[in-house]
Amino acid sequence: MVRAEIIVNGMVQGVGFRYFVLRNAERLGLNGYTKNLRSGEVYTVVEGEKAIVEEMYNIIKVGPAYADVRNASVKWEEPKNEFTRFEIRY
Repeated sequence: MVRAEIIVNGMVQGVGFRYFVLRNAERLGLNGYTKNLRSGEVYTVVEGEKAIVEEMYNIIKVGPAYADVRNASVKWEEPKNEFTRFEIRY
């Protein structure tokens, strides 16, 4: 199990990015959350099995059809097991 903190920038707000992340996280069985940042970036925290979290990171790097992800960064950590599901935070 791992925890990843992912930040993406580019055209990632107002294009359904958070809902895209939510749908994929639920499909993959991951826990955590995603939210918009005031900087225009999208921040995602996700926990799960390493291979599945890596798959999620690769999905996020591409984004939904109307997004334009210019940069994605990930910080790997030990899981904190603080989530029971995946959600969008505001």
